[in-house]
Amino acid sequence: MAEALQERGDAARNRRLLLDAARTLIAERGPDAVSTDDIAAAAGVGKGTLFRRFGSRAGLMLELLDEDEAALQQAFLFGPPPLGPGAPPLDRLRAFGAARLRFVRTHRAVLVEVSRDPQARYNAAFGVLHTHVRMLLAAADSGGDLDAQADALLALLDADYLTHRLATRGMTVRRLEEAWDSLARKLCGR
Repeated sequence: MAEALQERGDAARNRRLLLDAARTLIAERGPDAVSTDDIAAAAGVGKGTLFRRFGSRAGLMLELLDEDEAALQQAFLFGPPPLGPGAPPLDRLRAFGAARLRFVRTHRAVLVEVSRDPQARYNAAFGVLHTHVRMLLAAADSGGDLDAQADALLALLDADYLTHRLATRGMTVRRLEEAWDSLARKLCGR
């Protein structure tokens, strides 16, 4: 029994070392310039430990986002209005778009990295976002295919799309937020 507890302690220590190393290296170089070999070496563990713990490079990147994703979810599910409950659905939808846009802007490089793995791209966190947007559209009496409408709105917050619009199309974050607002209003009949 003590041996099993020690293994769990080692696993937890290795997990923290890998996440800390990945955060540091990505902050210094950007995710494209950091390999799994670099992360494992900086953490002082073997590359196999990284893959056993996270399954893939995308799995590691998802773990890096987990705490901030949870904080955003907490805010839109339970926080104060207009992002949280208590505001009209369209106001909540608009606040959600602005908050998620800030999140994507902050974590854009890691989100782009995650999106390279189709299984990681549409993960549980994405499911929560989609369900939330769909629920707000329904509460605002939007007609038609709510799943397709939620997909259309969330596409405006995709990290690859955001990168493209900011880098090659000269868009500003403010213009992207206005695009979200415009589509949200149209889908809600306003």
